[in-house]
Amino acid sequence: MPIGAASDKRDTMGDPRIISVDLDEQTIIWRNADVEQERRVAVFDLLEDNRFVPQRGYAGDYAGPYRIRLRVEEGRLAIDILSEDAQLLETIVLGLARFRRPIRDYFAICDSYYQAIRAASPQQIETIDMARRGIHNEAAELLKERLDGKIEVDFDTARRLFTLICVLHIRG
Repeated sequence: MPIGAASDKRDTMGDPRIISVDLDEQTIIWRNADVEQERRVAVFDLLEDNRFVPQRGYAGDYAGPYRIRLRVEEGRLAIDILSEDAQLLETIVLGLARFRRPIRDYFAICDSYYQAIRAASPQQIETIDMARRGIHNEAAELLKERLDGKIEVDFDTARRLFTLICVLHIRG
């Protein structure tokens, strides 16, 4: 490969990743220390490694990196996609009806997991954690499916985004 070929390819492809995530704080009514830790870890991991490729072309052939803002409005998820300099590029809106059950199941298993960490045996914790990961993985696949044709994401990015969607649904 010629010197500079990799950087030439990157220039034509842009920088398909998220560099900043904001959650609409007005949507989040309440969260405890466990939830706050989940949010911090999801954001950290997402920013460390992600693939995020909006499928619509933008002015000036802008192709990343992206800032995103997540919020829930009238039962729908709104994903604001912004340029590196915070110019709004587009808003993707997804109905959340298909996510209600995975979100509810994920909250229930997380509650069990947090309680188990405090009092259960390592085997019990591992069993609950396996169930939690299973629900999380299924929800990530659903999110990838719902984003198809709008935003291309890899599996790990979808998992972390699902965690953040859950944080937006917490009610006191």
